[in-house]
Amino acid sequence: MVAFNQIDTHPIIELKGITKVYGAGQAAMHALRGIDLIINEGEFLAVMGPSGSSKSTCMNILGCLDTPTSGSYKFKGIEVGRLDHKQRTRLRRFYFGFVFQGYNLLKRTSALENVELPLIYRGITANIRRARALQALEAVGLKGWESHMPGELSGGQQQRVAIARAIVTDPSVLFADEPTGNLDTARSHEIMDLLTRLNRDRGITIVMVTHEPDMAMYAKRTVHFLDGRVESDNQNGRIL
Repeated sequence: MVAFNQIDTHPIIELKGITKVYGAGQAAMHALRGIDLIINEGEFLAVMGPSGSSKSTCMNILGCLDTPTSGSYKFKGIEVGRLDHKQRTRLRRFYFGFVFQGYNLLKRTSALENVELPLIYRGITANIRRARALQALEAVGLKGWESHMPGELSGGQQQRVAIARAIVTDPSVLFADEPTGNLDTARSHEIMDLLTRLNRDRGITIVMVTHEPDMAMYAKRTVHFLDGRVESDNQNGRIL
């Protein structure tokens, strides 16, 4: 079993020469063309780029939802490409949290039960699951909303439930794919304030894909993708 926590002298994520090719021969589509990227522990990174720039493809590889065609992906110094299926599943389950644009909540399940779900996969007992889920919901400002179904919640509240579900496992990295894409301006800023607090107060490394420049400014650093390559990598100067 790979012990990721024993290694703390490396960047939390390091990509070298990552490529992703779909198809073969003349029909081959080169989605990623040699990505080099280092993400240090505790960073808040925004990934931007036009449609078709393959920023989401890179995010899927980072989250072990997809595999690269070639190149090196290291998590805490360990080569992810050398892990077997069970180890990659363990990496996702114990070290990563995910937030998506569409919330991905179970519609006939309460907010509390949605947040408990990742802990069920870990085999956590019911009493501990409930206590931790309650804490996660309180952390995102939803104390008192535990029994509500997704259909009874606003879009902003549903995204808060999704964030609570992502942090209930105390992940090392939170991957957020267009987390404000379905929200109005006010709710978008509320969600970004929440992510900023989680990054600052809990030290969770956050990697966020967004097409909105004002949302990207909440991050400490912005990487722009273009045509499957890193076009620019800059520190953000905005003080929030």
